[in-house]
Amino acid sequence: MPNRLAHETSPYLLQHADNPVDWWPWSAEAFDEARKRNVPLLLSVGYSSCHWCHVMAHESFEDEATAAYLNTHFVNVKVDREERPDVDAVYMEAVQAATGQGGWPMTVFLTPDAEPFYFGTYFPPTPRHGMPAFRQVLEGVHSAWADRRGEVAEVAGKIARDLAERELSYGDAQAPGEEELAQALLGLTREYDAQHGGFGGAPKFPPSMVMEFLLRHHARTGSEGALQMAADTGERMARGGIYDQLGGGFARYSVDREWVVPHFEKMLYDNALLCRVYAHLWRSTGSELARRVALETADFMVRELRTDEGGFASALDADSDDGNGKHVEGAYYVWTPEQFREVLGEDAGLAADYFGVTEEGTFEEGASVLQLPQHEGVFDAEKIASLRQRLLAARAQRPAPGRDDKVVAAWNGLAVAALAETGAYFGRPDLVEAAIGAADLLVRLHMDDRARLARTSKDGQVGANAGVLEDYADVAEGFLALAGVTGEGVWLEFAGFLLDHVLVQFTDSETGALYDTAADAERLIRRPQDPTDNATPSGWNAAACALLSYAAQTGAEPHRTAAERALGVVKALGPRVPRFVGWGLAAAEALLDGPREIAVVGPMEDPATRELHRVALLGTAPGAVVAVGAADSDELPLLTDRPLVNGLPSAYVCRNFTCDAPTSDVQRLREAVGGGNAV
Repeated sequence: MPNRLAHETSPYLLQHADNPVDWWPWSAEAFDEARKRNVPLLLSVGYSSCHWCHVMAHESFEDEATAAYLNTHFVNVKVDREERPDVDAVYMEAVQAATGQGGWPMTVFLTPDAEPFYFGTYFPPTPRHGMPAFRQVLEGVHSAWADRRGEVAEVAGKIARDLAERELSYGDAQAPGEEELAQALLGLTREYDAQHGGFGGAPKFPPSMVMEFLLRHHARTGSEGALQMAADTGERMARGGIYDQLGGGFARYSVDREWVVPHFEKMLYDNALLCRVYAHLWRSTGSELARRVALETADFMVRELRTDEGGFASALDADSDDGNGKHVEGAYYVWTPEQFREVLGEDAGLAADYFGVTEEGTFEEGASVLQLPQHEGVFDAEKIASLRQRLLAARAQRPAPGRDDKVVAAWNGLAVAALAETGAYFGRPDLVEAAIGAADLLVRLHMDDRARLARTSKDGQVGANAGVLEDYADVAEGFLALAGVTGEGVWLEFAGFLLDHVLVQFTDSETGALYDTAADAERLIRRPQDPTDNATPSGWNAAACALLSYAAQTGAEPHRTAAERALGVVKALGPRVPRFVGWGLAAAEALLDGPREIAVVGPMEDPATRELHRVALLGTAPGAVVAVGAADSDELPLLTDRPLVNGLPSAYVCRNFTCDAPTSDVQRLREAVGGGNAV
């Protein structure tokens, strides 16, 4: 019989709706039940494409005996971290503080007052690798609760107090300058993997936000080292197993430092961020590889993640059926030489050489993850395209990985920005239309009549959870990109509504510090506040970036001041931990450059207007904003009082309250906005 999760919209929670565990969603009622029964709560946090979440569910939560023990001695609460990033952040901070590490599934035991007192991540069904069995943990926690309640209360109270007292070292509320950005670059150089690209060792994550900083730093300073790190990292990832060489799109991370074997789940946020940064890499270098990867990643998102409502689903699972009824990680993506021979016949050897498929294999049981190793010889492009199509068609016959159809506002905002810009750069209006479709869904379904955002929706039904700071900031970022690409002022207007909420609901009026949850959001044991980027830009850095762009488009002084104050934390953290504030460093580059404000005036149907607009969009000046429209238009503020010059479509470029002479000359505009090497 289904439990309480059967009524939820989260795919992750619905995966547990038939467990024998009597799960509750996160709710006041669950804590009331724990008080009434005088038992602790088990808080289990995960997400739908998490491999070890599935493993623990199968081993423990589907086990009748374990479920009976849980139901007798605990109130059991299941949380989708993607729906409730605030709950996840608060308790993950406690787990990391107590154990020195974190991850998912996250397992936390709470008092009925929501105070944590015992922590862990994955627990196996039997003791192994130094980990106790999950049943041993449950019995130990129950025993402590029954026999040493005072000790449990003391521990819980101390942890809650320690969390509450963890005030952020905010810095001096001044944005970083030349010196701090140079120090950040030096720090990145020290951590750079010159042999394989990327930063640090295994596991290795795609550094999309740091790459954006490096590209902007190069554009502003001419630093060849910064460009080299970004370009080499982009090439190594694109040639590695982390990139889907057949279908496009990136896996979550590489388990090794060489980018060979990925953790196979594909997340919307990674692909949105990487699509955009590869488009920007092409804009800076003209790299054909970067162009191909940006377009293939955009096409992957539209083809495999777009929902019937026009939004974008959260993720594809790492695991899928291996054809024998067994769920196996990577089964959809890996190949053996024998499978190549079955599909390609006499061409199997050529394909194996091209994609790095060996008899020994690069993954498990003789299978290989497809890569693009560097080769001495030249391959026939048409032949390779044919092989790729044949392999892709054969792969499509395999059982596909599951899809998490939940639409997350923040990640859709990132996708809108990526698709809008990629479509504009490469003459793909279908991608711009896909961006508009997702933006339209966010407005229609996720925004209420006060422009407050809901975090998620699924199948056209809006979720109950309020948007957090990253939702407001990333959706505003998407709308701002869309305004620059389409010239439609309504997207700028919607961005303004969202960013006004950031100023009022998420900003400390005295210090300018930002919180991850709104002032009127549900109160947890601590109000989460994290300025460091993780898999996505932190809400803090994303807000600084969007506020700065909006101020450049509109001249809104409160928004620029708020951006400058928010970047104070980047001044403090950038020189010390640059890998974890890449988006904030990118925003700081824009601030140092102006950012530049580019207005293109002329009839939209005039080819000269379109060419000036394209050159403006392809400018590499950090964080430059673009407005386009008719000379007499009131659609966008930057177009005000900007007439045609000698009756010709013209471009105006301003920065730091100073404007160049307007020009109708494409080459002069290219020089004024940093033309890069794109064509």
